[in-house]
Amino acid sequence: MKMVMAIIQPFKLDAVREALGSIGVQGMTVSEVKGYGRQKGQTEIYRGAEYQIHYVPKLKLEAAVDDATAERAVEAIRSAAGQNKIGDGKIFVWDLSEAMRIRTGETGDDAL
Repeated sequence: MKMVMAIIQPFKLDAVREALGSIGVQGMTVSEVKGYGRQKGQTEIYRGAEYQIHYVPKLKLEAAVDDATAERAVEAIRSAAGQNKIGDGKIFVWDLSEAMRIRTGETGDDAL
């Protein structure tokens, strides 16, 4: 099993959700986060005054997938969220040693 985590632009959520659903990913967790990378923040203008925003709003998606689906999930996220611009986001993948469905007690791939 793998845990796939992606940091994406907020307006790309629906496209990424549809892309993951089309390859069989049945669930994910979405969190609103703030951060910066190469963008180093952005400048906003409010009522004529210019403000420097140091942390850019993003969404963090997390999905536990089986090993066979992990590579396809990464590609689905990349193609749905990418615009070839700085700030598109990042995708991280790591090994998931165990998963359990609380309701039934199922473990491993069955819990996904």
